Amino acid sequence: MKGFILLVLAVFAAVGTVESCGSCRTMKWANCDDSASVCTCTLKLEESGSPQPIDCEKLVPKCFLMKAEMYRARNKLSVRGSITGKPVEAAFVDNDGIYDPDCEADGRFKAKQCNKTEECWCVNSAGVRRTDKGDKNIKCEELVETYWIRLELKHTANATNVDAASLKEGLGKLLDKRYGYDKTLIDKVQYDPDGRFIVADLKKEMGKPGPNLGNMAYYMEKDLKVLPLFTSQEKVSLEAGTQNLEMEKIVVYYVDEKAPTFTMQHLSGGIIAVIVVVVLAVVIGILLLFFCNRRRKQQYSKTQQREMDNM
Repeated sequence: MKGFILLVLAVFAAVGTVESCGSCRTMKWANCDDSASVCTCTLKLEESGSPQPIDCEKLVPKCFLMKAEMYRARNKLSVRGSITGKPVEAAFVDNDGIYDPDCEADGRFKAKQCNKTEECWCVNSAGVRRTDKGDKNIKCEELVETYWIRLELKHTANATNVDAASLKEGLGKLLDKRYGYDKTLIDKVQYDPDGRFIVADLKKEMGKPGPNLGNMAYYMEKDLKVLPLFTSQEKVSLEAGTQNLEMEKIVVYYVDEKAPTFTMQHLSGGIIAVIVVVVLAVVIGILLLFFCNRRRKQQYSKTQQREMDNM
């Protein structure tokens, strides 16, 4: 009888293991398998080669996430939701600014990125471009660490009596429970009730190892702008006292340990057009002023000559 009970318990334990291995908490696209008696979850990043093993108890590195999104986009796999996507052909989506990155074995970005093209650039630890674009000879000596990010959030209009202190406490809980990050990373929270803006600065000590702020920011952007990367698709809200605030906008600013090296070489077309128009306006103004003065002097000389002739 005792042996039978042990057998039943073992069966239930095995079933429980299979169920718990069925999905990955932090990555809805992961494939989990326990055929080797150990639950292993992997993420497909390329058409060829072995899938990338991931730890479903932690946030997946942003470099792997971007690479997985590009792989799914190339293969016409959904990057949003099973019943979502373009309703008609004329519909369009926000440009997430992703590219197909080159990743280190541990999920960090390589300092030089080329998006599988002949054009390359240097990135920071969050995978954000921090130099002008160049050819494949561009030198990226190191992966510069992002030690400070600013989250600019805007909540919906259904909120009353919100203050910075309660927002800071709520953001700390969100960082801890959803993203697994320490709330002590929050340096300062500011609140503009008229514009409904929440500005939160997250910092880690410069020059010392610490959590990758880019990973957390990317997950939060997906939570608020697209659809969560977590298997659980619950809507994310920010606790503020007794209220739960829903967000309608997020902008992320990055501050690196070393300043970026952008120049005017790769300004956007709009900015270049504005500069050209301003320069042309100034040149035309100077020419008009020159010719007006010249004409005025000529008229003055003719008038003076007539007066002399009359005398």
